[in-house]
Amino acid sequence: MFRPTHFLRCLPVLAAVLGLQAPAALAQAAPFPQHPVTLVVPFPPGGPSDALARGVAQQMGKRLGQSVIVENVAGAGGTIGLAKVAKAAPDGYTLGFGTIGTHVANVALYRKLPYDPVADFLPVGLAGSAPLLLLARADLPARNLPEFLAWLASNRGKASYGSAGVGSISHYGCVLLLSAVKQNVTHVPYRGVAPAMNDLMGGQTDFMCDQTTTALPQLAGSKIKALAVLSSARLPQLPGVATAAEAGYPLDVRAWNAVFAPRGTPAPVMARLESALADATADPALRQQMQGVGVELPEPGAGRPATVAALIERGLRTDVPALKSKGEYLD
Repeated sequence: MFRPTHFLRCLPVLAAVLGLQAPAALAQAAPFPQHPVTLVVPFPPGGPSDALARGVAQQMGKRLGQSVIVENVAGAGGTIGLAKVAKAAPDGYTLGFGTIGTHVANVALYRKLPYDPVADFLPVGLAGSAPLLLLARADLPARNLPEFLAWLASNRGKASYGSAGVGSISHYGCVLLLSAVKQNVTHVPYRGVAPAMNDLMGGQTDFMCDQTTTALPQLAGSKIKALAVLSSARLPQLPGVATAAEAGYPLDVRAWNAVFAPRGTPAPVMARLESALADATADPALRQQMQGVGVELPEPGAGRPATVAALIERGLRTDVPALKSKGEYLD
């Protein structure tokens, strides 16, 4: 039986409970984000991925209404930074800037990864991609890929190539190229693309495979030369440089970059991040800036999470076996 006196005695308790719950309810209803977001770039500052990440972060911050702060966590081919993202709270406040190196090449080049490239992450979307070039020291006596292969054959056991480190995109590209042409060459890994490029210009190494982002400025100064495009089409910036496919080696190696969140991030937060990234990569100023260094940003609707998932799946299915066949590991 309902008794008014009992109800009146309960009112203070009910008020106290409701008073305690109200702030929590309001916090749950607050729109994302409420404070700055961290974008972990798993490479040193100044590299090709870092330049794109900073441009994307700035534009995403404008759309989110909060700063997106780039944090460089370099080392071990990007595995240290990506492991940090995989272990972060799945709340959207810690994101990772993954690449074809961190999510494909490292599967083959490391016997044991501290993360699973598929199970531990949710793709937010594609940030951009860049073709790879076969680059050589300026005085190497070859002008194209066929002449380069002839030079390799006559310098067996002497030639060397540099990279930004085991598992880097520059390592990945050369391993795929050498696998396609059935050559073994001494690999010289560096701690980043800058020292690798410096030694190529100085003649300490003979060639490397790198993105247009870092290669084009050096090519403009004639400090190195381009022997082939390792992607499927010639580049408007280098119309006289033929593709590897034109020489009979149908390679299509592109360095893609994507934004990832830890697995378990709520769907509404993912939708907010996906929208902000899509708007960021559509920004005319960013597109013009990246076009100048040979980076292609995705067209509207072409950089969705499903696109990134398909790139990873294809890389794991086709590229990883070729990489493993070279037997280059970093424990």
